[in-house]
Amino acid sequence: MLAEEIKPQLGRRSFLRKSGLAAGGAASLAALAPFSSLAQDGQGTPRGIPQDNRQAATATPSLSRRFARWVFGLRYEDLPPAVVDRAKGVTLQAVTSALLGSQLPAGQEAVRLMLEEETGVRGGATVMVNGAKVTKGGAAFANSEMMLAGGKYDTFRMLTHPGTSIVPSALVAAEVQGASGREFMTGLAAGYEVMERMAADFIPTVMARGFHAGPVFGIFGAAVAASKIMRFTESQITDTIGLCVNLAGGNLESAALREGAAARNAMLAVLLAKQGHPGGETALEGKAGFYHAYAGNNRGQLTYSFVGDTQTSVPKITANLGKEWIFLETLYRIYSISGYNIAHIDVTAKLCEEHNIRYEEVDRVEAVVNWLETQYPSPAFPTRREDIGEAKPGSTRYYSAYGAVKRGFPLLPTGADPPEVLDLMKRVTIIPSHDMPLFAPRITIFTKDGKSYTKQATGREFIWDFSEEARRIREVIPGLPISGKRFEEIIATCLGLGQQERADRLTQLTLKENASAALADLAGA
Repeated sequence: MLAEEIKPQLGRRSFLRKSGLAAGGAASLAALAPFSSLAQDGQGTPRGIPQDNRQAATATPSLSRRFARWVFGLRYEDLPPAVVDRAKGVTLQAVTSALLGSQLPAGQEAVRLMLEEETGVRGGATVMVNGAKVTKGGAAFANSEMMLAGGKYDTFRMLTHPGTSIVPSALVAAEVQGASGREFMTGLAAGYEVMERMAADFIPTVMARGFHAGPVFGIFGAAVAASKIMRFTESQITDTIGLCVNLAGGNLESAALREGAAARNAMLAVLLAKQGHPGGETALEGKAGFYHAYAGNNRGQLTYSFVGDTQTSVPKITANLGKEWIFLETLYRIYSISGYNIAHIDVTAKLCEEHNIRYEEVDRVEAVVNWLETQYPSPAFPTRREDIGEAKPGSTRYYSAYGAVKRGFPLLPTGADPPEVLDLMKRVTIIPSHDMPLFAPRITIFTKDGKSYTKQATGREFIWDFSEEARRIREVIPGLPISGKRFEEIIATCLGLGQQERADRLTQLTLKENASAALADLAGA
């Protein structure tokens, strides 16, 4: 905690007067949507805004300051090879999901909205696949919504999907800044690390208070990634984080606006911080700050947890920052299903392969799982119980049966459910346990001859390197709006991001190869 309250450098009135918002109302808000083109001095501080001297050296820097100091000093050369590899992989996953989502109603709705409201802006950013220029926040929103609609995104400890907010914001920032692939990956890694550290122990508790942890935490990762790529100072990054506290949101009862809003609001936070707007030094851990509001207290007391421990701490959030990378826990939700179900498919399939178990030989299946995986999205507000009631398509029991019957699961829709799966899912039992790690079911198959076979998942079945990610994601090529050759270019560009002069080449590669078709889509939107 800081010893005394830090006064903002700019009051609300002076900020409005300096930014021009006071006179222009809604029109000025729209004009502010593109990032300011204020010239920067050597330290990245806009001319006309006094040098930020709000943070004096203190014995205990705020949580935002500790994050910002690390992010500001982070260099591409500091990234371990595994982190660089994961940054490439999550980028490929997110871009692929946007390509798929661009053809689905939710993704198309988001693009139409932005085209109706924002087409023709100057200094904006590009909507992926479509190619239209809208505001930077609008592009981040549309691209995020397409990624979410596509269903091929990443997952961190249940109910958060970092890439759907971080990657679109990072790509927008890279386009605005003309950033290199190395700058892009450095910002991306910083955004993931900050978001996931903030969220790690608090996801179940935040969900139990009625918030959706994905967008609530996603805004921070998105804003940190963008501010790093746009070469913000330490104090600008601190302010960006503080401003995100005012803009974070996501509700379970509504559940209708998620990471797209987080990405859009992240860009607003970045814009405001660049203009010089203060964010509040202790906005995260202060008495009335983020953790008090979203977790119920700022002392690390938890309502629920994944492992049963209901106490954590604020210092733990930044412990060994840059030495231990929680980003590497991010896994690929390769199937378009709830993240906690993906391991049931591959582990059950592998068990059948190893022992040559055929569907006709299976009597029943048991799966022991982490207890939180049986009460979605939260034990406080369960809308889906996986361990009781009738087995239905889309349930955990359905996916366990699918793995046993088909020894895999399609990455693209295939039509009717196999009757064998619908039969076997009725004989699958889900057993909740407080001792099981996340995404690590223990599968036991009992055969009709009285034998049983067990396989314990590790929880890391869907954490792999770029090579494996590229191999597996290629299965979606028949469903993409671009050619297989163009998609191979995207894979190659992700793999070679470290040598790319401009990271926004990825955005350009998503655009439809037939220019007349793209224009027709624009006209009809």
